[in-house]
Amino acid sequence: MVEREHALTEILKAASDPTRRAILTLLAQNGPTRVTEIAARFDMSLNAVSKHIKVLEGAGLVNRRTLWREHLIEVRMEPLAEIDRWFAGLRSIWELRLEALATLLSQEKTDD
Repeated sequence: MVEREHALTEILKAASDPTRRAILTLLAQNGPTRVTEIAARFDMSLNAVSKHIKVLEGAGLVNRRTLWREHLIEVRMEPLAEIDRWFAGLRSIWELRLEALATLLSQEKTDD
């Protein structure tokens, strides 16, 4: 459980930055992309984009494949399932609370 919580924290931290979310979107739309092609889409240095990619790698959201001198970055969708599971838990809590509220409101209607 602790390991899962740590993974979720790292994923959410990595995805909290707008540039990193844009990189993930770009990779999801275009498939594996060279680092230089990713950097060309942003108004920042190649070094800055590389740092963003390293954060995404650390969270397990992207993989890097090296072919000779080319570094291809590809998105990994599997870790996003952790976010889905977390939100599913929140949804179930809210659904229970809404059901309880609906029951309470219907009881008040019948009492009136």
